[in-house]
Parts: sequence; structure tokens; C-alpha cells
Amino acid sequence: MKLFEESMYRLIVETSTNLPGDVRRAVNRGRASEDAATRAGLALATIAQNIEMAEQEVSPICQDTGMPTFIVHTPVGANQIEMKKAIYSAVVRATKDGKLRPNSVDSLTGANSGDNLGPGTPVIHFEQWEQDKVDVRLILKGGGCENKNIQYSLPAELEGLGKAGRDLDGIRKCIMHAVYQAQGQGCSAGFIGVGIGGDRTTGYELAKHQLFRHVEDVNPNEDLAKLEDYILDNANKLGIGTMGFGGEVTLLGCKVGAMNRLPASFFVSVAYNCWAFRRQGVLIEPETGEITDWLYEAGSEVRMNANSETAASQVEESAPSDSKGREVVLQTPISEEQIRSLRVGDVVVIRGEMHTGRDALHKYLMDHDAPIDLNGSVIYHCGPVMMQDEEGWHVKAAGPTTSIREEPYQGDILKKFGIRAVIGKGGMGPKTLQALQEHGGVYLNAIGGAAQYYARCIKKVNGVDFMEFGIPEAMWHLEVDGFAAIVTMDSHGNSLHADVSKDSAEKLAMFKEPVFS
Repeated sequence: MKLFEESMYRLIVETSTNLPGDVRRAVNRGRASEDAATRAGLALATIAQNIEMAEQEVSPICQDTGMPTFIVHTPVGANQIEMKKAIYSAVVRATKDGKLRPNSVDSLTGANSGDNLGPGTPVIHFEQWEQDKVDVRLILKGGGCENKNIQYSLPAELEGLGKAGRDLDGIRKCIMHAVYQAQGQGCSAGFIGVGIGGDRTTGYELAKHQLFRHVEDVNPNEDLAKLEDYILDNANKLGIGTMGFGGEVTLLGCKVGAMNRLPASFFVSVAYNCWAFRRQGVLIEPETGEITDWLYEAGSEVRMNANSETAASQVEESAPSDSKGREVVLQTPISEEQIRSLRVGDVVVIRGEMHTGRDALHKYLMDHDAPIDLNGSVIYHCGPVMMQDEEGWHVKAAGPTTSIREEPYQGDILKKFGIRAVIGKGGMGPKTLQALQEHGGVYLNAIGGAAQYYARCIKKVNGVDFMEFGIPEAMWHLEVDGFAAIVTMDSHGNSLHADVSKDSAEKLAMFKEPVFS
């Protein structure tokens, strides 16, 4: 079991830090389809750079290492109880070493266990099979894309698409709608797994299982193979684009599976996965616990055609051509006059101190004072991976989290504390947009999942408050230099996210008519 525990640790580290070859090729295909001189092109260049940085640093590709989900097939007679204990130990060790972020939170108290263990975490599914090897597969699916999962009960009336019946065309409409509703909040360009049938629970399970398929495989069911090809081709015509910036690449992969159902129920379940498609698997010799084979091609076999200067130089030298904007360097604290001069499309490079803040902090600040003066400050929607040694705290991964969760709070907090800029991903809603206009603020969209790219911009940890909230939810005070993001909501009532959503809704309606007879 000691060797099995070591094998599980190696599996976790590889999954978290090194994107598999089939996923890298899909990202490279996306880059080839996108104009490099656009917002989406810049985002894809940053993603490619981040993938290679994570591999080189052996650090998390994305700071949200998700809910570790293991699927384990064992020979008859294997001791699953001891295997589970070994997996738990490997998870604790990987968390301590900064390969996983502590993500296990008590649903009632909000307390973080600190080691990724707790009721229901990690998720481990055991199945026996009549083979003499142990097959272990792991997926790390972050909260941002997990929140964009969706389930449909057919027949249904779908926005822009009309009635979806209990047939292949109804299924097609559900999947197209699932991509549309995700917009950029799931860190597109992404991958989707689809489960047709089952009950509400097994349908979602089937959908997630599709994500373990190889990106380049062909569905053995001819009808489902045609459906997968159709979705991949046409979802990219919605114009949502990478990070929801608009563009040619919204979806990188689609896998569909089907199972039997009750006559009264017809569920279509969609599991959305971000571009940071972290899944890996191993075959293990039962007698020794050692890895005998890796089940997905090693990422190191596929280069991303990116170097450490690519994305950074694009940002520092000029704004993307489709933004009609410019590059502006802002030193914190920032004045209202500086903010009012910014427009959607401008590339902003932040220097100085910024402060992280997620769900727990925003809820707290609604009724309490801040521990520091936030006038003219920047709030970063980020739950970083942090490590501490004798020299202090160090940032191991620090990409943006999905901002829309803070919509109930953000506008009030902006005005209450004099905050001038909010950084996150996926955009925010009308309440925040109104507050930006009234108060003089901007929303800056960082590249979702680019945890290593942004960690490199953080030069020092100046301090931390609210550690009782747990590392991801604490308020970290970070000294940054060269931290680049794009203005997607400005102080003049403009929102790129609202524009892309409206445009993609119009395009979605083009897919209303039947396709499959």
C-alpha cells in the first residue's frame, strides 16, 4: 500500500500540473483557428504559455484544483478500504505540497478542512472488473466550470431554440443551449460531456464519464458520432469565443453517451469543462502498487508553441486589434479620473498592491469595515494556492475565479469602500455595471485558468487577513507588477459581456430548425 499511495500522489501531481497531449493538441487547433491579434487570440496565447509554465514549474495549471474525483477499477479481491486510505493520504500530501488547493469546505459552517478531506471529499468510485490490473482515473474539475453544468428534462421550451422534443433534434438543441448559457463563465474555450437518459443522478454521472474519453476518439454509435461533430462545428458559430471575448473558438471537444431511462423521464445532462481539462489515469500492478502505464499521452510530448515572452510581450506592446483600445499602466491607488478615462477594450497593466476577495470576504464586507483602507484599490476575485516557509508566504498559483457569484454584493462594496477596479473572469451583471457607472469603476477580465502566468506577476505577499475563512477565501494583500487584464465593463455603461451575450443569442436562433430526421 505504501507504493500504491506514492502512485496516487504521482497521479495527482501529473493531473494538476501537466495537461495531457490530446488536450494540448485541441488547444493548438483552437489557436490556429483564431486571429492572434484579437482579444481571444491574446487569451489563447496566454493559455498556451500558462500550460508550459505549469509543466516547467510542476505547479497547478489552475489555482482551482476542483473536487478530486477518482474512478477506480479493481480486480476481484482487492482491498478497497486500504486503497481508499492510501488515496486520502496522497490527497493530504499533495495539498500540503501545493499541488492541490484546500477546497473541502463544510457546507453548513463554511469552515475549510485545510487538507481536502471531509464528508464527500475527495470523490472515489470503486468498481470491480475481471482484469488483473488496477485502473485509476482522476479528474480535477474546477468550480467555475462545474457551476455551468446543466440538466434538461425533455420536452422543454428553450430560449432562442423553441421546443426541444424527445428525439435527437431535441438533444441537439439542449447541447447548443448548454454552450450558449455558459458564455465565458466556464473558462471557454471548453469541453463538454453529455449524458442522455438515466435518472437525474446517473445522467450527470454519465456526462462526467464522457470527459474521460480521449479528445480525438470516434463514438462507436454512428448517430452520436454525427451529433458530436455537429455540436463541435456549430457551437463555434455562436461567436462566444475564448473567455467570452467573442471569436471563432468556443468549444474544443464534445463527447456524448447514452443509457436507458424510465418511460416517463428523458434527461439530457451536460458536464462543462474548462480549457484546463485536467484528467489523467494509470494502470497499476496490484501486487506492488507501482504504475505500469499512463492512460493518456504525456503533455510533454506536445509543445504549445509558446515561450515565456509570447503572451507578456503581446500585452505590454499593444492592445488587441479587435478591442479598438490601448494599453494603460495604472499604479495603485487609482483615481476616479484615471478610471473614467478607460473604455471597454483597453488593456490595463496593474502595478502596486491589490487585494484578493471571494465569496466569504464579500459577504463579510457588506456588514463590516475592511481591515485596511480600500479607497482607490483593486479587488482580485482569486483564491490562490499558497505555500509558507521560514521566509513567509509564497504564491504558487493565482488565476481569477468566476465573478458573477459576487453580483449580489459587488456594487454596494465598490461604493462603500471606494474600490476602483475589480478583476475576475466571465464578467458581471447589471447591478455591478450600474455601480461602475455611478461610482467610477471598471471590471477587468483576466484569463481564466492562467494561474501560473498571473502568479509570476505577483512579486510579494504583503500580508493576509481573515485566515479563518481558509486560504482560498482569505484576503491576501499582493504586490504586483505587469498584471495585465482587459477592460470588459467600464464606467460609461458599456459591457462586452452583455454585447457578446446578445450577439450569441441572435446566432443561437439560427439552429432552431430540425437537422436530424
